[in-house]
Amino acid sequence: MSRRRIAALAMAAAGLGLSLTPPADAAPTEADCRTAVRGSTGTATCFNPDADADHVQLHIECRRWWDPDVDGRPVELGPTQGVTLADRCWKEVQSVWITHG
Repeated sequence: MSRRRIAALAMAAAGLGLSLTPPADAAPTEADCRTAVRGSTGTATCFNPDADADHVQLHIECRRWWDPDVDGRPVELGPTQGVTLADRCWKEVQSVWITHG
């Protein structure tokens, strides 16, 4: 169950004089990210639907052994914020992925 849904249920329960606490094992959600490669450029478009901030970081592995891989700087995404991250290799991109923190 998402944190937004839990918060909505808690507000409804409070209006009825009830107490509702989220389960202890509720895992935090992460921003939803989609990656793409076009030529030598890798991009990721992320959106954070959660009420808590998330940090996203773009990583690109270049295909050529002499082409340095890319680890972008972490970017904070607040609630309902979106961001597009992009970087490039000199030649071909092997893979693109996002880490959350």
